[in-house]
Amino acid sequence: MHEVSIAYGILEDLQRETKRHGVCQVSRVHVKIGSLREVVPKDVAFAFDVASQGTVAEGAELNIRVVPARGRCDECEIDFDVQTDTSRFGFQCPQCRRIGAELISGKELEIVLIRGTCKDGKPKSRPSEWPRERQAAGYFSLG
Repeated sequence: MHEVSIAYGILEDLQRETKRHGVCQVSRVHVKIGSLREVVPKDVAFAFDVASQGTVAEGAELNIRVVPARGRCDECEIDFDVQTDTSRFGFQCPQCRRIGAELISGKELEIVLIRGTCKDGKPKSRPSEWPRERQAAGYFSLG
């Protein structure tokens, strides 16, 4: 069950970034996980909830978006859905049938958004990087 190690990895990265940005309490985390990672999002969320006890992320809502596997054929220059049951053996272009297309999505594992507050209760954000409505909401990106 690698969902537990993924949850601990997310928490480790989250703690490093919140310290870097002066966030004292996290209320929401958005994560992208590629479908080829073969994880059960509900299990990652449960493991995160348990692992985050006593940390800056205790009680935080974890939102997971599963990213579908997509390939790109260099010959045809098209993007296509990758069948996950055959992805271990290479990807075949549905148009020219060439095997060995480039994987362009499906292996992601990244924190894309954190919402948190500082000790004074004010939302923490990096104002120059977000539209006004997101500045007020206290979002910042890791990128």
